[in-house]
Amino acid sequence: MDINLKKIGPGLLFAGAAIGVSHLVQSTRAGADFGWGLLWALFLSNLFKYPFFQFGSRYALATHRSLLDGYADLGKGYLWLYFILSLGTMFTIQTAVTIVTASLASILFGIHTSLVIWSIVITLFCLALLWKGSYVFLDKIIKGIIVILTLSTIAAVLIAGGQNTSTIPFTQIFPNSSSFLFLAAFMGWMPAPLDISVWQSLWMFEKNKAKNISLKEGLFDFNVGYFVTFFLGVCFMGLGTYVMFGTGTSFSNSGSVFAKQLIDLYTSALGDSVYIFIVIAAFTTMFSTTLTTLDASPRAMEKASQLLLPKLPQLNFRFWIIILSLGTIGVFSFLRNEMGTLVQIATILSFLTAPFYAFLNYRLVTSKHMPLSFQPSKGLKGLSILGLIFLIVFAVSFVFMVI
Repeated sequence: MDINLKKIGPGLLFAGAAIGVSHLVQSTRAGADFGWGLLWALFLSNLFKYPFFQFGSRYALATHRSLLDGYADLGKGYLWLYFILSLGTMFTIQTAVTIVTASLASILFGIHTSLVIWSIVITLFCLALLWKGSYVFLDKIIKGIIVILTLSTIAAVLIAGGQNTSTIPFTQIFPNSSSFLFLAAFMGWMPAPLDISVWQSLWMFEKNKAKNISLKEGLFDFNVGYFVTFFLGVCFMGLGTYVMFGTGTSFSNSGSVFAKQLIDLYTSALGDSVYIFIVIAAFTTMFSTTLTTLDASPRAMEKASQLLLPKLPQLNFRFWIIILSLGTIGVFSFLRNEMGTLVQIATILSFLTAPFYAFLNYRLVTSKHMPLSFQPSKGLKGLSILGLIFLIVFAVSFVFMVI
């Protein structure tokens, strides 16, 4: 396949946004608590969510528009629902990723001050970097971060697996009712929340304006990013399995304690001599997630506002990035000592809203608003239907379990 590597970008941005809490927090916790027992959940989440994420790139390449434009074509009611859901979840999601980044920053820089202060500093720093709303900046920085993360994680898993002398079964486990809450949280952000498909379409739209990407090139770009997220999800589960499973040690809900446990997970496999490199890799991973989410949510809210409230042009990127930054800082004061709870809230919200985004994306790319030659194949449509059933069944099961 003749692919211009300079056109690679949005797929790696997807990876940068996805490889964060879902991998560093949820996958390692899954391995620590269940060993390889939840590998089925990781695999099925990636498999059944794949079409709906891919549709973001596919639609943008086919129509030179974002998924939000498509939602408006299907009916303004759908776009309003997206707007309301995003408004209700974006602060929690941003807070979750930022507080993990803050925990790692306190270790990296050796300044163990309040995580609230660290979170505010990181939020304001990202705000300053993104103030101009430039896609080009994100496109350049993310590639190096993903390479560093991938190499360091693979090395850690190989060494940890080689040093582990115990026999760890691959028996798959379906958690009982007391553990189902974690399963929902794990699958909610594995490999990422489905609303990232909207972000993907916006990033692809921006990239396409400069590089004129073909469908083949765009889907190759997305598949690279998606495979990286899946592969590293398995790697992080492996780290949790090889280093913590069966030891009786569990991850703390305290941000600073969790961050130290996470770093120890790497250094116990690679040795103390590479401690600083592991801290940098973990921090840059979460920093990239914090940066991309702080860019993407305002970018999406700006577009939704333009379509829904055209008479209010002041609801632009800068307005929404300020609102998100201030709202995120505000949330810190309420849940600053319960990072685990905060992450769980964010991931479960994503889990419950996944069927909505899956339905919208599938309906859009199979509608009259999508050129016939760009519509998904019969096989991909079949996988989409199975995925939609899977997401609905698990969401309904979760609601009944909680009630």
